Amino acid sequence: MNPVAAMDSLDEAPEIANPEAELPDTVVDMAEGQASQAVTDEAIAAAAEHSVEDLEVKDAHVIFTNVWNDLEEEYGRENLRFTKELILLGGAPGSGKGTNSGFISKARGLTCEPIVVSSLLDTPEAKRIKEAGGMVGDTEVVGILFRKLLEEEYRDGCILDGFPRTRVQVECLHLLIQKMNQLYREYHSTPLAINFRKPTVHAVVLFIDEKTSIERQLLRGRKIAEHNERVETENDGEPLELRLTDLDPTAAKRRYRVFKEKTWDALQSLKKIYHYHFIDAGGDIAEVERNIRSELEYQSSLELDPETYDAVRHLPLASELGVHARQELVRRLDGYELEHRELFHHVIEIIQSRFMPIVRRHAIAGLAVVNSEDSIFEDPMTLAMVIDVFAERGFRAVANINLAETPDHFDLKTGKITCVTKKIYRFQIRFLGSEIRRGGR
Repeated sequence: MNPVAAMDSLDEAPEIANPEAELPDTVVDMAEGQASQAVTDEAIAAAAEHSVEDLEVKDAHVIFTNVWNDLEEEYGRENLRFTKELILLGGAPGSGKGTNSGFISKARGLTCEPIVVSSLLDTPEAKRIKEAGGMVGDTEVVGILFRKLLEEEYRDGCILDGFPRTRVQVECLHLLIQKMNQLYREYHSTPLAINFRKPTVHAVVLFIDEKTSIERQLLRGRKIAEHNERVETENDGEPLELRLTDLDPTAAKRRYRVFKEKTWDALQSLKKIYHYHFIDAGGDIAEVERNIRSELEYQSSLELDPETYDAVRHLPLASELGVHARQELVRRLDGYELEHRELFHHVIEIIQSRFMPIVRRHAIAGLAVVNSEDSIFEDPMTLAMVIDVFAERGFRAVANINLAETPDHFDLKTGKITCVTKKIYRFQIRFLGSEIRRGGR
């Protein structure tokens, strides 16, 4: 019987009387053949993918080795001084990399402009590739970028906008970090150690879906077209580059698909190697900034040199102190009331009668200075009470002791002036000032 016919006959049978009965050999052979074929197809696909990955890794090693050897020959090994902190900013077209790069720089304390990889590749050939929604070759990207990273302004840290975008670029980056760590170990105990710090890498990935990406690309195109028209008619300003993907929905869609097919896997692979921050960039600017801020909080154990971190880690974090500060303040105030009631209430009366009138007069400025020569403040506990009472009310008070000498006696015979030293207690009280409201016109 034909195997297919055998299968068809089984399908048509309303019920199998004995489910444990043996199936015809032809049916068994066919089922096994289909299973074997499925396994074979999966194996071929896996092998093909593995083969591609192997080739990409080999390509990356060739590209990196050539670039690195050129750098060593051109600059000298002792001058290969790369950045301390790398922020790899990636994301779909329209995700807001350019919009949010300034905020990321501020969050990380970076003063240099981001390195926009696409702007480094302004050759006519590269422009044609980008116009079509494609990607420039890895060799060109890696060579130009690594030289850029050696510039002095990027020494403390920088943002790489649009790198890496391929698995080859990911591998080249990994090889670069390995070299930087090697240089760090090599020069660690030398006078050049400050120039070869242990690198820190953050991958920040802004993600939006295809629909949002296309909408934002086309919106960008409309804004650029309006800007360029204004420049042309008013002869004021510089025109902006308008890409095909900014005008054509099909090209914009193709650009997003290239990102998903090529870049997305590359960005995902960074999870296994570096500090990885996945940012939902589908909301408004304020929401995205909040997401970025929460992701890029300072992590000293990850970013400082191990020896530096070991030296400072025993000191408490300000955030840890703040958690218990309120409870400790409450305990101190209750202790004043229970154990030093008379002095405590006297201090409160002084604050009410002498301090608060001055504080109220400076309500707009948010800073009041109160001087006193009252000997009651010679007691350190009294000063502590003043500061704690103000703290409980939401003020920040600081007390300083100043010594002032004033003439007390003049000896006519000797001409000697005897002075008396006075202690002046100066309290600086800071608080949130009030703005003057002015009516609009």
